[in-house]
Amino acid sequence: MTIATERQITLEDFLKLPETKPASEFINGEILQKPMPQGEHSRLQIKFCTNINQVAETPKIAYAFPELRCTFGGSTIVPDIAVFRWERIPKTESGRIANRFEIHPDWVIEILSPEQPQKKVLTKLLHCSRHGTELGWLLNPEEESVLAVFPGQKVGIYEGDDKLPILENINLELTVKEIFGWLSFGS
Repeated sequence: MTIATERQITLEDFLKLPETKPASEFINGEILQKPMPQGEHSRLQIKFCTNINQVAETPKIAYAFPELRCTFGGSTIVPDIAVFRWERIPKTESGRIANRFEIHPDWVIEILSPEQPQKKVLTKLLHCSRHGTELGWLLNPEEESVLAVFPGQKVGIYEGDDKLPILENINLELTVKEIFGWLSFGS
């Protein structure tokens, strides 16, 4: 959903606004409110975070954050999942995790919600790619496909038994069929 604004707003002005639920993002000078997550979206989001963190947190390779505001490149986004390499996670002087992430994620995962414009989500992934993100995924549960965005804004489409590209050094193998299998709850 796009929130109409009467005047041009700056990133600094946007960041002073109160947070919305669901979160609003500021991309290319436009304020966009994310759709409210539904069942499939929530299930995929928690499964990805859990699976990535199970293999990447203890060896201090990376960490997957759900719904984390990231501000970089003149925009501020809230990816469904933002994965940061361990050494890039912003920290305070005392070593605690910082509240503000003013850098690009290394891997961004977006889950398309029903009636959400694919173009808006792809615009976000391309913004990330232009500013250093190594890998972006756009999951389309309705079509059971994953569109991957690589450096240089190269794009690939994955379906069925295709093995998905994973951020380097994360010991995880997933197929498209496997991830959408997470949506089935047997009796």
